[in-house]
Amino acid sequence: MAKAWSLLLHLIILVFGAFVEGSHGSKLSQNYYKSTCPQVLSIVKAKTESILKKKPRMGASLLRLHFHDCFVNGCDGSILLDDDSTFIGEKTALANNNSARGFELVDYIKAEMEKTCPGVVSCADILAIAARDSTVVLGGPSWKVKLGRRDSITASRADANKFIPAPSFTLSALKSNFHAQGLSLKDLVTLSGAHTIGLARCTTFRAHIYNDSNIDPSFAKSLQHKCPRTGKDNIHRRLDLRTPISFDNFYFRNLLKKKGLLRSDQELFNGKSADSLVKKYAADSSKFFKQFTKSMIKMSNIKPLTGNSGQIRINCRKAEVAAAIKNETRIGASLLRLHFHDCFVNGCDGSVLLDDNSTFIGEKTAVPNNNSARGFNVVDNIKARLEKACPGVVSCADILAIAARDSVVRLGGPSWKVRLGRRDSTSASRSAANASIPPPTSNLSALISSFSAQGLSIKNLVALSGAHTIGLARCTSFRSHIYNDSNIDRSFANSLRRICPRSGNDSVLAPLDRQTSTCFDNLYYKNLLEKKGLLHSDQEIFNGSSLTDGLVKMYAADTSLLFKEFAKSMIKMGNIKPLTGNAGEIRINCRKAN
Repeated sequence: MAKAWSLLLHLIILVFGAFVEGSHGSKLSQNYYKSTCPQVLSIVKAKTESILKKKPRMGASLLRLHFHDCFVNGCDGSILLDDDSTFIGEKTALANNNSARGFELVDYIKAEMEKTCPGVVSCADILAIAARDSTVVLGGPSWKVKLGRRDSITASRADANKFIPAPSFTLSALKSNFHAQGLSLKDLVTLSGAHTIGLARCTTFRAHIYNDSNIDPSFAKSLQHKCPRTGKDNIHRRLDLRTPISFDNFYFRNLLKKKGLLRSDQELFNGKSADSLVKKYAADSSKFFKQFTKSMIKMSNIKPLTGNSGQIRINCRKAEVAAAIKNETRIGASLLRLHFHDCFVNGCDGSVLLDDNSTFIGEKTAVPNNNSARGFNVVDNIKARLEKACPGVVSCADILAIAARDSVVRLGGPSWKVRLGRRDSTSASRSAANASIPPPTSNLSALISSFSAQGLSIKNLVALSGAHTIGLARCTSFRSHIYNDSNIDRSFANSLRRICPRSGNDSVLAPLDRQTSTCFDNLYYKNLLEKKGLLHSDQEIFNGSSLTDGLVKMYAADTSLLFKEFAKSMIKMGNIKPLTGNAGEIRINCRKAN
């Protein structure tokens, strides 16, 4: 059961803390998970040690994954993503195809992390910690890893081919490549010392051993016996011919003897500007170790995603809700609305997802949902993935609850901890949906009654209405407001009448928040202050009532207060009459009962 929740708990998220800037001004910190997942370092360390005890070569693989991740649009876990319908990822890039390894080990660590701290620790941070721990286990130095990276929702094979340095690079090309990442010549030489561990394929060193002059002839011949001019592409040789599973300074000693396996290795000691650093590290491993820690910290801080950027993946290989929103930004509002409409009809039980059958007419054709409710296919996709991993365990109702939260976060809104354990209904009711979901024509009194029937307060009503800061509405839902009501800005009403006549154009869409319809913010409330609420029910919460006007003003003035109250209200709404225990079922297909 814990495995299932961990897979679900963030289908597509944050703390503070001797700091490094990330995107949107957020920070990386050694203490980032101090309150949310204090076990993070011990979990990664234990799992990494366990892995390397059996397969020491995997230490080099994990270190390399982190390197290749950071060099492609920053340290964001993008290298871990499988291809999907929206992108071709980095795993099949030239530098990684049939070469990058350790993905299943990251999965192993992530699964364990999700049992303890579900939805909290990013795959990018796991890579950064595992790289450090691999180095230590194999005899190298340790360093304090700054944390707080978030995961990308996309990856790019083209960018990987462009930015990961090739083994055929000259020193000049290497310097340019590292400089583009904000890394110096010293960083270049030092980080190349990671080649003191691991293996390389014949294809990566063939040109060096047959065509180059800066290689010891006997060393080249010994390699030519194993790696012919054609064929045997996947034969592996040691990057450090003496101690390939020990992190030391023998790599640099090999370079002094012209026994670097790759051309890009030997280019560091070839009569040019890097020679002195190679000599220094070959003579003194402590100096190498000291600088390696500094350079790894620097590399690990290349363009991290922080704040509300990216996501925290549950499965390091997939970005589900975030990918759907990337494909169609509007779908975030649709998923949030599905959860709302689900909970208001006999509780949060996934009933809104059921298709009609011979025993009932479901909620999809109810007035608030017909030709309006969307996102069912996204839920289907998530459910299909979960059924492969944890068949028959995770409910459709829980998927909706988390997809709603992740949609809000993805569009810039607050996060909250979603309580899980709902089960799915075996029936649905169109009549119950028509009776329970508040229509857009509701006056304030009707809204208060509707929310009160669900155990929700006036504060919940006003806070949850803020979900209308994202998404669109059909002409049929606001026609009466723009033609018949007086509590609407006249110029605003006139602009809407141009696209929504008194009859016809029923399916024409207008943004619920006319300014930022794909950004979760507080402009919805600012619009209400100007009498520019799209729906009658929207403007009703700012229409001279002492019960709600003050709350609208507060949220219009203070986004942080809105976010705080919205999160609380979503948790409360998500707990409306859930089916638990033996009630209901866990549907295999969210559209039909088992």
